[in-house]
Amino acid sequence: MKAPTPGRWASTEWLEDTLEWGARALAPHGLTLRAWTQPHARPWSTALRLETDADPVWLKAPGDGALFEVPLLVLLAELDLPHVPRPLAHDLDRGLVLLPDGGEVSRVAYGGTTPPERMADHLALYAHLQRLTEPHVDAIVALGVGDLRPTRMPRLLEQTIAVLEAERAPAALSREDAARLRAVLPAYAEACAELEASGIAPTLQHDDLHDSNILARGPVIIDWGDSCVGHPFGTMLATLNSIAFHHKLAPDDPAFGLVVDAYTDAWTDLHDRPTLRRLVSLAQRVGPLTRSLSYRQALTNVDEPAWREYGDAMPEWLLEVFEADLPRRPPLLG
Repeated sequence: MKAPTPGRWASTEWLEDTLEWGARALAPHGLTLRAWTQPHARPWSTALRLETDADPVWLKAPGDGALFEVPLLVLLAELDLPHVPRPLAHDLDRGLVLLPDGGEVSRVAYGGTTPPERMADHLALYAHLQRLTEPHVDAIVALGVGDLRPTRMPRLLEQTIAVLEAERAPAALSREDAARLRAVLPAYAEACAELEASGIAPTLQHDDLHDSNILARGPVIIDWGDSCVGHPFGTMLATLNSIAFHHKLAPDDPAFGLVVDAYTDAWTDLHDRPTLRRLVSLAQRVGPLTRSLSYRQALTNVDEPAWREYGDAMPEWLLEVFEADLPRRPPLLG
């Protein structure tokens, strides 16, 4: 079994092997490795910045629970989809991907936080990308990407409650909280059924789309390790939460309507604006399950300090089902 992360990524053995692969992968592009740094080694991924005799290049290693990110990036590039990275090389056995430098993320490019109107522009392009993935969702799931389509989510919620109720601290769900969640399973299933009945096709859903996961130049959507196949509007949970937090906006701020309408414009061939807004709200209400599952995936084969630091995100995200005081999220039972 592989050594746990993030410690594995600091080991001499892993670094030497990975840098040797990186140097070989650069050669067909006429590039030579001159120096390297490791800007971060988180439990769920690490990235090495490779300095070459031309532009820098990034070498990414996803965590053991998100190894699908490597073949996913390759597939998205092979499909020639817009606003996605174009890998220079990859190794499925090692779980490595070599990516060109895309410049600053949007948050940095805009001085610390992206204005809502610029996020609206980014999201309109991302929505177009999502619609283009509709014919390919089965191929994407075959890569190991989670299948979180609305029809599957009630049963997955029920299973996740049971798993976390038996989990070790700090990822354990208390008996009381498990009972609260089981009590809303019928309403949760109704919300999922309405999403399924909407006729909006499942797509690739990034599930952690904020302005530090968007390169301003392009723009290009990066860091697909939390992604799943599901209702596209599930994206809005993380996105609107991030906008609310970084701009310190009240839940009824008109900026949210601007962003939601720009994003959902790609589906106005199917529904009117009020219906699309309602579906966004429903997707946010059921979305905490996907975030909980993404943390469980991210913490696959991590060391004990990483588990202690991040394990509580799994039950905490599930309990977001009850949080109504967030942008465009009415109470699930309202």
